[in-house]
Amino acid sequence: MVLGILTAIAACPAIIGTTEAVRQGQRQSAKEKHRGLKTKLIVNCSTASRTGKEVDGCEVVLSNDKLYLAVASPEYEDVSEDDHPFAGYFLPYPDQNWGRQGEGLVSTISDDPPQLNWIYVDRDTHEVKYGNREVSESHVIGPWDVTKGPDKRVTLEGWEGFMAVKYGPGEWALYFDRDDDGLAGIIDPEMETIEVVLVRRERKQEKPHDDE
Repeated sequence: MVLGILTAIAACPAIIGTTEAVRQGQRQSAKEKHRGLKTKLIVNCSTASRTGKEVDGCEVVLSNDKLYLAVASPEYEDVSEDDHPFAGYFLPYPDQNWGRQGEGLVSTISDDPPQLNWIYVDRDTHEVKYGNREVSESHVIGPWDVTKGPDKRVTLEGWEGFMAVKYGPGEWALYFDRDDDGLAGIIDPEMETIEVVLVRRERKQEKPHDDE
């Protein structure tokens, strides 16, 4: 009996350690669950200007291989049928392992048929684009991640360097200022730009169709 009690006492630290490890793993799994949720991307801009107010709160959409801001503007009412709201999540990019630095990022590009593409930054133009593996793999394909905290702001290569570039009235494209120089030598210096942050927001769950 004494031997049994001693054995049980000796085993307690190991049991407690194992239990705590399981709990830690469960907490970590719950914490990281958001990475696999299909979310939309919302642009936030803290600049208190007309331009800042124009882009703040806009949703990111995909169109013609690039990411744009869905800006509501009476000056620009030509909404393309090709615009597809970003609906994406983190996913390991093939043959890449960035460890804790992040993963690849994908989004649907159509609902019917459902199809995914990789989100990447063009190595030459610094535009944020989407494409299949063959198209994306020679460009900046990650690591994508999010900041700590409840707002889950998107990062690329460890920092937030996103900018919106104005092509015309109500037409803003998403760029990544990879060299942290305001896109000098990349875009026309006369083009209007503004720094933005990208926030992941869980997409609204739609009511299932009767035939599903």
